Amino acid sequence: MSTQRLPADVFKTVVDATPLVSIDLICQRADGCVLLGQRVNRPAQGTWFVPGGRIVKNETLDDAFARLTREELGTALPRAQARLLGVYEHFYEDSAFGPVGEAPSTHYVVLGYALTLPDGFGHQLPEQQHTAYRWQSPADVLAASDVHANTKAYFQTLGT
Repeated sequence: MSTQRLPADVFKTVVDATPLVSIDLICQRADGCVLLGQRVNRPAQGTWFVPGGRIVKNETLDDAFARLTREELGTALPRAQARLLGVYEHFYEDSAFGPVGEAPSTHYVVLGYALTLPDGFGHQLPEQQHTAYRWQSPADVLAASDVHANTKAYFQTLGT
């Protein structure tokens, strides 16, 4: 089966009517620091967030994981290398189609995966979805005012 992205007008109807399913990547180094990117697009535009993205129709979880790690981290990684943390819900007042009041809200059902990255990883990260990257300890993530609450929820759940 082939996978494909929806035309914008159809996708807008979907965003308005249904939840989207996505994968978030909670990437950690050996020193315990986690990778955050400053988001380019709505929702959560401008905030610091873990890498991730939507699963597209007819895409298996393994294929989605490999595609998202390639797009978000620059290297395709197998889902078997990660650990499922759980299922999360993210609600946003805005969407990829515009700000609050001008576009439908967004609801995601998110599969959160923990992934340990090798030392030295992340020197050349893609810049399509994030304008900048940083590594932070989970405690600093929880204390930071510019990290989105949905990202903080992963670390609250983990008890870090």
